Amino acid sequence: MMETAFRTQTTILPGRRIEIDAPNLPEGTRVEVLVMASAASEGRYGSALEFLNSLPRGPRAFATWDEYDRHLKAERDAWER
Repeated sequence: MMETAFRTQTTILPGRRIEIDAPNLPEGTRVEVLVMASAASEGRYGSALEFLNSLPRGPRAFATWDEYDRHLKAERDAWER
């Protein structure tokens, strides 16, 4: 029996499934499959900023930075009294 080996890349499909197209192998051939995640796939996000940008937009306590800054100033002024 002649061994046939090839390397290919694919993406995990919905349902955590993997699909491999092997045009050089006849249907019904038994094969061994070794799956190794690429180094880039180790983490879902490349950086903290990427993670923060992935979060859904939600309600914020202040609409703008200036509004927040005014609030902090008012709080600091209240401490001085």
